[in-house]
Amino acid sequence: MQQKNKSLEHCNEKKDVLVRSLESNIDHIKQIFKGDETLILRKFQNKYLPKAKCCVIYFDGMVNTTILNENIIQPIMENNLQDEISSCNLLEELEYKIIISNQITKSSDMNQIVSSIISGDTVFLLEGYDNALIIFSKGGEIRRPITEPDTERVVRGPREGFTESIMVNLSLIRRKINNQDLKLKFKELGERTHTKTCICYIEGLVLDEILIELEQRLDMIEIDGVLDSGYIQELIRDAPFSPFETVGFSERPDVVASKLLEGRIALVVDGSPFVLTVPFVLIEGFQANEDYYTNYIFSTFNRLIRTIGVLVATSLPAMYLALACYHQEMLPTPLLLSISSSQQGVPFPTVITLLGMLLVFDVLRETGTRMPTAIGQAVNIVGSLVLGQAAVEAKLVSAPVVIITALSGMMSLLSPTVLGVVIMVRFFLLIFSSFMGIYGYLLGMLLVILHLLTIRSFGIPYTLGFTSMKDHNGQDIWIRSPWWSMTLRPKIMGARNLVRQTRKKSRETL
Repeated sequence: MQQKNKSLEHCNEKKDVLVRSLESNIDHIKQIFKGDETLILRKFQNKYLPKAKCCVIYFDGMVNTTILNENIIQPIMENNLQDEISSCNLLEELEYKIIISNQITKSSDMNQIVSSIISGDTVFLLEGYDNALIIFSKGGEIRRPITEPDTERVVRGPREGFTESIMVNLSLIRRKINNQDLKLKFKELGERTHTKTCICYIEGLVLDEILIELEQRLDMIEIDGVLDSGYIQELIRDAPFSPFETVGFSERPDVVASKLLEGRIALVVDGSPFVLTVPFVLIEGFQANEDYYTNYIFSTFNRLIRTIGVLVATSLPAMYLALACYHQEMLPTPLLLSISSSQQGVPFPTVITLLGMLLVFDVLRETGTRMPTAIGQAVNIVGSLVLGQAAVEAKLVSAPVVIITALSGMMSLLSPTVLGVVIMVRFFLLIFSSFMGIYGYLLGMLLVILHLLTIRSFGIPYTLGFTSMKDHNGQDIWIRSPWWSMTLRPKIMGARNLVRQTRKKSRETL
């Protein structure tokens, strides 16, 4: 009985490795991919050396057929191996003298062989050998060309954007940071998809504590598949129940490169054009990469507009409701009379009309986003004009409510990265104002600020730099200082190497 158990264990071990029989190895791989018609097994042999019976295994559509035919099959079939091969190890001779490839790996592990076939490599088997050659031959993949991202368009600046290929994305980052200190660490996530990911950072700038924390969070991920970086973003973020994002993302190589140069870490995910960056702080939602390519005075003006826009988008409906319904004495008499006359005949309370119109605006925005571009723009324009005008004429809502909704909606679009937060906070403040007026608005705003002060992103305060006006931490927050004055990196993230540039001359002497 013990002997039988040992035999069974021996057979199970053999299933995980190759054997010397070519047909047995082929049958085993066929069994693993049973019923998969895209699996190609091509048997052939050398006409001068009959014992050189070979087989290449790959998936149709995932390999470069030119490499396969001209660099693997043709040299083995047509060369006189009897004259060229001198060693008794035929597989090794083929690897070093016949097969033309810049990357070949030898393995007998069936799991590694199967994984290589799935990833687009070609596996070469030879009769009489229990090792296989894994030959790099990836190709035949339909990849989107490098174009400017629709979500982060600029007037001035690079037009490159990430694609779904991890190798293309890494090459775009390397072209921006041509330095040996740029380090890459690869990991596979997803029990079934085995999605390749890469941690990018600059050695000497990154904080080791943040890097270790990121690796630990990635190692703790247990999920069947990772189809986009959004999966990982949700699994590794701080404050999982908060509407505020604590993990950044971008489709632009220049944005990611600039964050790496400040000491942050980037996570590239195969199959996703969005690269994650950590730590992520609140002020990054108000910044744009074009701020650093144009005049610093104009960039500061634009940044202030975005900041004010977010404040107006979140506060305007709540403030209007509080003043119109609870604190009319704070309004000028002509304005109060105008608002009162416009509400004559409207059957619904102001809070209901505000909530309804804001909801309609968000529905139109979402519809325009999901529809084709030309149709989506028409839906937004026609829907906004027709519905707004019809609602006012039908006395379902007052004209000021339509104006407030339109202003709040347009302001929220100034900073697309914080759009979700703006919508959530806007409704939150509106509900508080509906109960307690201006005091409810102030209470709601106080709760939001207290919540922001408690959030951390990989140990970094989420409101980093918001109260810094004296040192270099405040030079790139509310304003964008000129490049010749930003000589230091942010203190916390760039603590290992604060010096960004050395000023050889003062500006006064130029």
